[in-house]
Amino acid sequence: MEECAPESADQEFILRMENIYKSFPGGVQANRGITLEVRSGEIHCLLGENGAGKTVLMSILYGLYKPDSGCIYYKGKKLDIHNPKDAIRHRIGMVHQHFMLVPTLTVAENIVLGQYPPWKVLNHMEEVHERIRAMSDEFGLDVDPTKLVQDLSVGEQQRVEILKALYHGADLLILDEPTAVLTPQESEHLLKFLRQLADRGLTIIFITHKLEEVMEVSDRVTVLRDGRVVGTVNTSETNPRELARMMVGREVLMELKKSQTQPGKVIFAVRDLRVRDARGLEAVKGVSFEVREREILGIAGVSGNGQTELALALAGLIDCEFDEMRLDGQILTKHDLHRLHRMGMAHVPEDRQRMGLILPFSVAENFVLKSYRDEPFSKRGFLRFEAIREYSRSQISKFNIRVGDIEEEIAHLSGGNQQKVVVARELDRHPRFLLVNQPTRGIDIGATEFVRQQILAQRDAGAAILLISADLEEIFALSDRILVMFEGRFMGEVPPDPALIEQVGLMMAGKAAVPAD
Repeated sequence: MEECAPESADQEFILRMENIYKSFPGGVQANRGITLEVRSGEIHCLLGENGAGKTVLMSILYGLYKPDSGCIYYKGKKLDIHNPKDAIRHRIGMVHQHFMLVPTLTVAENIVLGQYPPWKVLNHMEEVHERIRAMSDEFGLDVDPTKLVQDLSVGEQQRVEILKALYHGADLLILDEPTAVLTPQESEHLLKFLRQLADRGLTIIFITHKLEEVMEVSDRVTVLRDGRVVGTVNTSETNPRELARMMVGREVLMELKKSQTQPGKVIFAVRDLRVRDARGLEAVKGVSFEVREREILGIAGVSGNGQTELALALAGLIDCEFDEMRLDGQILTKHDLHRLHRMGMAHVPEDRQRMGLILPFSVAENFVLKSYRDEPFSKRGFLRFEAIREYSRSQISKFNIRVGDIEEEIAHLSGGNQQKVVVARELDRHPRFLLVNQPTRGIDIGATEFVRQQILAQRDAGAAILLISADLEEIFALSDRILVMFEGRFMGEVPPDPALIEQVGLMMAGKAAVPAD
């Protein structure tokens, strides 16, 4: 880091990150001279497109990355943070988007893991349990210290992550996309809880893509774009449209224009589908549904209720059982599932890195993973590299994918840009049946707008689309019908009426639907 003064001249802020630079291999500049100022006791939101530098900046503060240059002042003093233990010692906590918990350990064991010598942990676990129970009661978190993490719901696991930070005395808490996997009710409870923590004097930095959450919970907002600060505004003096414009650099459609459509014949149908998870437990418990041409059937639910296994089975990636399955009138066997992409199906997987991309391959190679044997990409068994490069450039331009060189490894791209490559490749195949799982997870508001428009365009062109998403706003914006999934079964079907969001939220939590008036 560059030479820093021993103390911050400005005592107004509990945190000042000054002129932070951070780059990665391949010439990616994540942070380009960012200065962030956070006041004590406020909820400060960080907004920005994917690749804007939000998570990298917070990872520097938490000691996961070392900045190339810049200074960090915390509580008026210069701070050098080399690892997360340093951050925790300085009372800085972080709740990551993907929880950092060990499923086979108890809540208490996860909370003290790595923080104390083994002898101290073994001899004082009852004290640890008592303190966790006391803090759980104090903050209304309802956390049982003796439970195994693998037996907790997603919302309960998040409460454990927050309690872990509070247990270690955090004065500043960083949350990265904290509501991404929660029901509406859980999200609302979390936002109220964060407000209570701030009212007690805790300082919170909140990373989110959801503008309505920014407006509801934050005091101030800093917007990043291309690794730089666009501006910091008081939440009470701005609005979602202005924030979106700051993030993207242009006007963004805040509401999708979904045309009316008349569904046609059934394109895909399955009866009594049963799927087991990696542990051999039944994750999908005899579900049946059909999707028609010019229709989007949305499946809503909290992650972990069988949606992943449902999608993997339909894509032929894991074994399943069913009474009957049809694609475009053709009866399918289990053997057919492995070649559905040759029969008019496309698949945008939930996990782009494990199932959608080959990370050591180039960007161009990933664009043609499913079509490199076909013309114009190959001829007489030989790849036509110029045709592959030309196609890749056209897709990069169409989807506004940020990449330095199409020959660089796709692993060097941000997660959002990796997702754009997968979506671009699958949608460009103009499928009869499109299976889309979490299509906009991890991508920014501008790319989200574009991807959703492309999905609607596929539907209007005649495709039958099965949309799986944990984002209720996305489900309601895109779907023509909605099925709600809980513990491997469908709780019921509802139309995409925003007035029913509360009802759907209850169904996502396994509670009986309340009939609409």
